[in-house]
Amino acid sequence: MVLVLLAAAASAGAADANPRLMLADGQANEALTALKAKTQSSPKDAEAFHQLAHAYYVMELWDDAITAEQQAVTLASNNSEYHLILGCAYGNKAETISKFAFFTAVKLAHVTRAEFEKAVELDGNNVEARRDLAEYYAEAPGFFGLGGSKEKARAQAEKVKDIDAAASHWIKARAAEEDKKNDVAEAEYRAAIVASSNPAKDWLEFASYYRHKKRYPEMEEAINKAVSLDDKKPSNALFDAASQLLRAGRNFPLAATLARKYIAEEKHADEAPLFQAHFLLGQILEKQNDKKGAADEYKATLALASDFKRAQDALKKLQ
Repeated sequence: MVLVLLAAAASAGAADANPRLMLADGQANEALTALKAKTQSSPKDAEAFHQLAHAYYVMELWDDAITAEQQAVTLASNNSEYHLILGCAYGNKAETISKFAFFTAVKLAHVTRAEFEKAVELDGNNVEARRDLAEYYAEAPGFFGLGGSKEKARAQAEKVKDIDAAASHWIKARAAEEDKKNDVAEAEYRAAIVASSNPAKDWLEFASYYRHKKRYPEMEEAINKAVSLDDKKPSNALFDAASQLLRAGRNFPLAATLARKYIAEEKHADEAPLFQAHFLLGQILEKQNDKKGAADEYKATLALASDFKRAQDALKKLQ
């Protein structure tokens, strides 16, 4: 029954819907088809290629996302957002590279940094680009020409402090965390929450910090705080909260409740499309040894996004 309902919802009004909204709210297959058709009929439309890249990106098809975003950049080389997403796609591809392909990973990291730097060069007020560039600087080593530097990261914090104080504190927190200056990091995460226009998001950043430190009770407290403050819709806070609990191996019943609540919402966030939420719930149910429930969620995922390989593999494992 769930697959029938999903298919019906996907087909209703697809023709005249915004492909990005279609993607977020469950019509991934239809959005991808529409965007492919758009780029074929309008091969000079940079935004169409950018939107196609986004569709591939959320489906974790990194090579396809890179190809589409490269075309967008070719058509509109002065667009900061296009360079940012191209850098993100390269970065995610780098994370999938085998440890035995070291030089390939290094090459991808170089390109990732270059795209982030170009995005910032083109638009100094692009806070997301500065955040991603700062995180790259904080995490990357300084050798092999990778350009990592905690001081470079902190310089980005200074650049955004008058634009987005919360982002500035978050960057300082990440740099301190990578420097293993935990007291400084925690103070900066708390300062980000105080300064934030979206405190639920920054509580989840703090929860992620606690998860990395294996301070799980505090992580759960931060997650609960984030959920209680989640008043911006659409929002991916419920999705992210459930995802963090799954990754920490904690409180699967709560994680499932949060995932189901997110799925039931009328609108879904761009960063957490509905098919990803069904997949997340499937993973949580599998951890609870509910194999039938997990399989049903993986099938629901594929009904919405048939090319999503992680769901394909997860379902195959259960069959």
